[in-house]
Amino acid sequence: MKKAHLLVGIGAIAALVLAGCGEPPEKKDDAGTSGADSDFKACMVSDAGGFDDKSFNQSSYEGLEKAEKDLGIKKEQLESKDNNDFGPNLDSMMAAGCKITVTVGFNLADATKETAEANTDAKFTIVDDASIELPNVKPIVYATQEATFLAGYLAAGYSKTGKVGTFGGMAIPSVTIFMDGFADGVAKYNEDNGTNVEVIGWDKAAQNGQFSGDFDDQAKGKELTNTMISQGADVIMPVAGPVGLGAAAAAKDAGNVVLVWVDADGYETTEYGDLMLTSAMKLMGEAVFEVIKSVKDDKFTSDPYVGTLENGGVALAPLHDFESKVPADLVKAVDDLKAKVISGEIKVDSPSSPK
Repeated sequence: MKKAHLLVGIGAIAALVLAGCGEPPEKKDDAGTSGADSDFKACMVSDAGGFDDKSFNQSSYEGLEKAEKDLGIKKEQLESKDNNDFGPNLDSMMAAGCKITVTVGFNLADATKETAEANTDAKFTIVDDASIELPNVKPIVYATQEATFLAGYLAAGYSKTGKVGTFGGMAIPSVTIFMDGFADGVAKYNEDNGTNVEVIGWDKAAQNGQFSGDFDDQAKGKELTNTMISQGADVIMPVAGPVGLGAAAAAKDAGNVVLVWVDADGYETTEYGDLMLTSAMKLMGEAVFEVIKSVKDDKFTSDPYVGTLENGGVALAPLHDFESKVPADLVKAVDDLKAKVISGEIKVDSPSSPK
């Protein structure tokens, strides 16, 4: 596991700041090309959630935007409406002469592997997947269980009902790893405080829980969340991209329920900032930018990038509106836990962990 020095505290602003944070690109059926004066072209193919998913596609795209701005390159991007778009979108990027193509999400692994094998002179990097072992493909993966361990502890300490919930979009490793860390964080809170806060929606030991079935159906997200609310949950972590907006709508209607967002800082990327207790972030934009830069600088390797609490690849977002609502001793306990995870005193594991 590669570790560096940069970390983010629960009460602090992340030192690794995602570039851009502007509006996502308009959805296009054809690749959109910038006007930068360069022969170097970096490209991106989204998962089905699209670049305005308020989550991992959008965060990754911010890295492409940063590369265009800071490196003076051209960029192209294509959104995938469903899994059938992956192969054709990648073929279009190859026809466009992309030097490096970023594919966003575990679901693109098969199409990325096939395209990379057929285009050995092109470079690829895939977010949230480490299954491809090719010299021209670099995985970008995250130990997100470390961040959600802290989020689960915080959620358990904040909950007034003694019940918290989580659900995923699909039962894939890049989703369940969030849920594993969250459950472990709740368990740690119970161990430290002699409490019995319950997790609804995920059984880590059985690797079984609740899923909406995709990353698009906000109505399903609202339905799952309403069920959890009816069962007493007052802190809920949706791990489902845009489906999480349905969870936010349900929480807003309930009036006494808060959320833990994932991937990006939901306070900044959604209209439901007042509901965001915190967010378990993957700072994907920075990693995407660094991989693009490595190709431009002729320093590309296929060694995986693994984001951790220690190197700043994963982090908890600031408490924002909840800073005055979370007890100081709970904030301190979470910060102490973070330090222990970074030092290795506490190891947060998951069957889906890249470590």
